[in-house]
Amino acid sequence: MRISINRWTRKLHRWGALITAIPMLLVILTGLLLQVKKQVTWVQPPTQKGEVSDTTPAVQWDEILAIAKREQYSAAKIESWSDIDRMDVRIDKGMVKVRAKSRWELQIDLQSGEVLQFAYRNSDLIESLHDGSFFGDFSKLVIFLGNGLILFGLWITGVYLWYLPWGAKLKKRKKNQAAKK
Repeated sequence: MRISINRWTRKLHRWGALITAIPMLLVILTGLLLQVKKQVTWVQPPTQKGEVSDTTPAVQWDEILAIAKREQYSAAKIESWSDIDRMDVRIDKGMVKVRAKSRWELQIDLQSGEVLQFAYRNSDLIESLHDGSFFGDFSKLVIFLGNGLILFGLWITGVYLWYLPWGAKLKKRKKNQAAKK
């Protein structure tokens, strides 16, 4: 039994769309949220501005850790340096962002040591959902990478299916022109 390429392409396109529906919905929705993370404070806390100075920051590393360990910031669950995921020093804004592994963020003024903001970062969770790492390495490499490859196949078959009627019209036009000669 011989299946035409047109029919095979339509079947492949239909099944590919069905297989990728749920992972793609997750990627699209999280991607939209990540696009507006600077505008929507629920996604990512806005960056505050501290006292900007041309001199070396007055606050030392051990002071930053001591500030992050204070009782009023206990939700961040910072007891030692190992509880900190990363620190983002913004010299031009006079502050440092201390991002805990618990996804809480402290923004500390580099001159005064004042906490400018203490807020939860949803953007890290959204990013891990977006790339599939939230579900583990297997999901990231098999489901989400596979989803991307199938999506690429959908693009190829979609372009081909879009071209089919144009190609048929062009072929018919050439055939009619040849018949007139």
